[in-house]
Amino acid sequence: MGINQSTLRRATGVEVRVSPAGAAPGADVLLEYISGFSGSAGCAVITLDKAALSTDGRYFNQAEHQLDSNWTLLKQGMQDVPTWQEWTAEQSEAGKVVGVDPSVITAPDARKLSDKIKKHGGGDLVGVQENLVDHVWGASRPARPNEPIKVLGVEFAGKKFEEKLEDLRRELNKKKSAGFIVCLLDEIAWLFNLRGNDIPYNPVFFSFAVVTPSDATLYADAHKVTDSVRAHLGSAVAIRPYENILEDVRVLGESLAAAAGDPTAETSTGRTKYLVSNKTSWALSKALGGEDRVEEVRSPIGDAKSVKNETELAGMRACHVRDGAALSEYFAWLEHELLEKKATLDEVQAADKLEQIRSKHQHFVGLSFDTISSTGANAAVIHYKPEPGNCSIIDPGAVYLCDSGAQYYDGTTDTTRTLHFTSPTEMERKAYTLVLKGNIALDRAIFPKGTSGFALDTLARQFLWEEGLDYRHGTGHGVGSYLNVHEGPIGVGTRIQYSEISLSAGNVLSDEPGYYEDGLFGIRIENIIMAKEAETTHQFGDKPYLCFEHVTMVPMCRKLIDEQLLTAKEKAWLNSYHAEILTKTRPYLEHDAIAMSWLTRETQPIA
Repeated sequence: MGINQSTLRRATGVEVRVSPAGAAPGADVLLEYISGFSGSAGCAVITLDKAALSTDGRYFNQAEHQLDSNWTLLKQGMQDVPTWQEWTAEQSEAGKVVGVDPSVITAPDARKLSDKIKKHGGGDLVGVQENLVDHVWGASRPARPNEPIKVLGVEFAGKKFEEKLEDLRRELNKKKSAGFIVCLLDEIAWLFNLRGNDIPYNPVFFSFAVVTPSDATLYADAHKVTDSVRAHLGSAVAIRPYENILEDVRVLGESLAAAAGDPTAETSTGRTKYLVSNKTSWALSKALGGEDRVEEVRSPIGDAKSVKNETELAGMRACHVRDGAALSEYFAWLEHELLEKKATLDEVQAADKLEQIRSKHQHFVGLSFDTISSTGANAAVIHYKPEPGNCSIIDPGAVYLCDSGAQYYDGTTDTTRTLHFTSPTEMERKAYTLVLKGNIALDRAIFPKGTSGFALDTLARQFLWEEGLDYRHGTGHGVGSYLNVHEGPIGVGTRIQYSEISLSAGNVLSDEPGYYEDGLFGIRIENIIMAKEAETTHQFGDKPYLCFEHVTMVPMCRKLIDEQLLTAKEKAWLNSYHAEILTKTRPYLEHDAIAMSWLTRETQPIA
């Protein structure tokens, strides 16, 4: 879709327009509307006569299919391809003004972009108060969700929200901060033990929060705040209208400025800055007073949330057993339908059946993301999304990749299995086994405390690298507890931020190496693993050592394993893992002869 460029110029005076996704809730919806690209990570840059979209390796195939001829695709990380910031700066030469909605770009990103524009001889970077994509979309844009907020009981959360507030206030006191402005939706949901339904698949709600050493305020639409939520929060948390956040933080910033300029003012703390996450929007940062009144940090809430408590860890173990049983039932059903009944099933019909099977299990809430049900060449599209009327019939003679997950009250799941129902090719078996070896290597890792996910990434890639192969996505991402399936700040991969924080006992993350042959097939194997302290003979440097506990309970595909490529230790790991799966999921499947036959066959030990 093309934007009305003359309207853009007359309305704002800008000649280059930036529209990122992922920086703010709903930004990806705007990006999809204006470009047709539905991936969750990307940035559109629109000038008076050009348009470019930048995204990472997970979405190259998808973007190539979804963008029309009006768009230039900038493939992040590829040699000689400019970043979206560089491309924007190039378009701004000769003093052109660049505009962006300040609510959908972070303050650090805005500063970096402004610097690049100036270096290229561009004009100013300006915050355009009216989002121009909204302006084009107009009244036809769907209304914001109107679902009620729900309380998550301490039997699932594992810790009262009052205790979490006190932990945060201790961090504020350490930094002598006036307070913390909370803008990330999953952090707000976790902090107050609340959940919502405003973002598909993520149990969060549109909100902001302000926490100071003495009080806490939640900003949310009043009609979403039920009596049970008010009773839950009690007098510990004030509730203010969602739309009041910018004006209220502006007042907070002005109050700090007034106190700083008047040494006789009653400032019980003498604190002159608010903490904000480095993911805070430019709009919020500016409203507070900018750099004079703001200290940008990695969110202390995000760090705390990523270390699961014992209740959350127990919930992750339990929900993955139920979820694993559901996946085994589904794969057994699918194989039976395709091979025995010779049924014709498309990717969406299969995905719908999986959701129906999952929904029978205790504490099921919904899916944690769109199911990637992909056959043959579609499996090579890393974030493939089948849609009714626009998907393929599942070919029993081709690779089938299923990446799926669910939200349960006691945890969040994310599992990928790649299967073949008949006779895979030699290359498919080799690629699968190399990926499996990488998955096992990360699962078996033992490492000193202080090690980052950046440092562990090569463990999962090493066997592919030996063959000159690789994959264009991270090896692992953090996972929430009945929260976002992709959760920061931890992860395993080559992103620079993964080098900035070490893994800790209690972290939950994915282990998902892969390999993709465009136009032919794709392989990915994904387990959820939890970091814990390891028992080692020695502790060099008096450091504790960490290891991983896997919780995903779904067998690997026997047809795709080339046993000759596995070492004795890898075979022992696989046999132990399959025995564990059989023991833990059998009680859920004993009523289903087809599922039990499939599970028993797939978990047989290998010699």
